Amino acid sequence: MAAVPLKDCVNIPGIKDGRLFRKNVRQSLGNSNKVNKGIARTIKKEPGDFFFYHNGITAICSKIEIQNGQATVKDLNIVNGCQSLSTIFNCGEAAKKSYGYILFKFYEMANSEKADKITNSTNSQSAVKARDLRSNDKIVLSIKKNYEQTYPNGYVVTKRGENVDTARYDTDHIIQLTDLGKELIAWHSQRPTLSYSETKIFDIYFTQLFKKDYPAEDVQALHELHSAVMSRWNPDNPMGLNESLLAMKSYAPFHHLFAVSVVFAEVSNMSEMVPRPSKVLENLKKYDMLDTVINMAGKTLNRAFKNANSKAISDNKVFSPQNWIKSKASIVALTEALRVRLDAMEDDETSLGTKIQTCCKLEKQDFESRWTAD
Repeated sequence: MAAVPLKDCVNIPGIKDGRLFRKNVRQSLGNSNKVNKGIARTIKKEPGDFFFYHNGITAICSKIEIQNGQATVKDLNIVNGCQSLSTIFNCGEAAKKSYGYILFKFYEMANSEKADKITNSTNSQSAVKARDLRSNDKIVLSIKKNYEQTYPNGYVVTKRGENVDTARYDTDHIIQLTDLGKELIAWHSQRPTLSYSETKIFDIYFTQLFKKDYPAEDVQALHELHSAVMSRWNPDNPMGLNESLLAMKSYAPFHHLFAVSVVFAEVSNMSEMVPRPSKVLENLKKYDMLDTVINMAGKTLNRAFKNANSKAISDNKVFSPQNWIKSKASIVALTEALRVRLDAMEDDETSLGTKIQTCCKLEKQDFESRWTAD
């Protein structure tokens, strides 16, 4: 093992023509790659900390000789670290003038089978996602602390693969960070069309969605509302959803969750605003209307989906359920379908129409502006 100066890495033969990486699983992805941009930025702005930020380079060779503190290697191959060395090389003068170091692991071996195993093993680790990088973010930890103080029997799961002691914590108060992000963008940003993308939620829109002072009551309310929605998306299909819609269970239910927020906004004549989740849940429980509103919102989504499908057919166009559910057209269609249904209920003098109007009407202070996410 050796700490090699970045300025010396530039002079390693075979980087420019790729010969050094002939046993690597891929060649350089270029300077536009997000990770490579980060490497270059550290070289230029924080070279002294490069050693601490980088996992190191794995290299194999047929022979190593060390004399007077200098290593000479034969048949050198980089099996993990192509992107890093290529980026260092491409930084040119910045790397040559740098006082930073990078960790190298050199393996001398003649066994080609073991060399292949090292190559495969060092390049087959689980990918680190944007969501993983946010697990220790101070905003996330603040939300976690606030929630767990408010609900002593609750727990916010911030890391993938984390095991939760269900004997200690109430399963109804176990919050998954990934689900919370998807709920936030569907509800507060009114963009269920983006709920499918963890990358966008935890990278592009993270600071717009996660706020350190976000109320624990709203975290819990979103969790309960989402759970109520998901209880309808099952093989028994209690809402009679179109099969194509039901097949998109991994992301279409966030349109269903979004629809619940729209119902309260429309009834309260606050169509440009977003209701607080905790106030919505409070009223639904108070008037015993949770099942009724959840079912109405889901069936209206189904109607909007069918209408869009029928229109595409009448226009002689191909209808793609996946493309529709990820487009803004689905938000517009669903919102309009809800307005039509609620307008009809407003004139309905039956007990259901009256209950919907009473339950779903909130005060102005129970609303806030939509969080921008596009």
